[in-house]
Amino acid sequence: MAIFVAALAAAASNVPSNYLDSIRKWQKHRDAGLRSEDSWLTLVGLFWLKPGDNTIGSADSNDFVLPKSAPAQLGKLRLNGDQVTFVSAEGASRALSWSEEKPDVVRSGTVSFYVIKRGNRLGIRAKDNGSEVRKNFTGLKYFPINPQFRFQAKLISDPKTIPILNVLGETELQQSPGIVEFTYKGQNFHLRPIYEGQTLFFLFKDPTNKTQTYQAGRMLNTPLPVNGTVDLDFNKAYNPPCTFTPYATCPLPPSENRLPISIEAGELRYGKGHPNSR
Repeated sequence: MAIFVAALAAAASNVPSNYLDSIRKWQKHRDAGLRSEDSWLTLVGLFWLKPGDNTIGSADSNDFVLPKSAPAQLGKLRLNGDQVTFVSAEGASRALSWSEEKPDVVRSGTVSFYVIKRGNRLGIRAKDNGSEVRKNFTGLKYFPINPQFRFQAKLISDPKTIPILNVLGETELQQSPGIVEFTYKGQNFHLRPIYEGQTLFFLFKDPTNKTQTYQAGRMLNTPLPVNGTVDLDFNKAYNPPCTFTPYATCPLPPSENRLPISIEAGELRYGKGHPNSR
């Protein structure tokens, strides 16, 4: 172990300081995001809407039970086809958009909720910025920054639609631009990304998932390719939201994204994680 630590220290001493600073800045941004008032650490509920009225509030008699900081009877959510209307306890009503990018949010004190769509189902994702998970967050830990896990990878064009399974057991079709190839210790390895906004989004597994990183795999976003080259930096690999909460609906790595090599870079497992997350 002492030899291993000494080797890491020696390697780190040869890493350009501007690169170390860039990764540390990314880590601080990641930490700050999780501590924010609207982060994954504030999730407190995931409820699936049934046709007609669904009552919501902190009283146990509601269809959807919120934390005690919410009113006992906050109102009801009316599902008609794919249209969701929130009717407050006072009788005011408003239609709720379930846009993935910018859904309509209902707020009451520290509690908020909005509509999500997964497969053919519409549901309610509830958050509480006063959640115990957020209050008790102890920060993230990482593998030592290692530039050997940063690759100028090659995009091999093979655009197609691929199925992505999520933790709910549902499959969604996503667009993939092709295969990204990188070389490590003389061997070529491949990952197939999908798109997430203006980035390539990688869902991958590797042997570190057994004991060091989140059991179900990790995530990584990269800039879009430039002249067929992808800046693939595993030092920015991170845990999916499901590691922090059982109320996330995380996508899972496709079978072709299971690497046989240990990617000892990026974010380590947080606590025990939630391997049986919904």
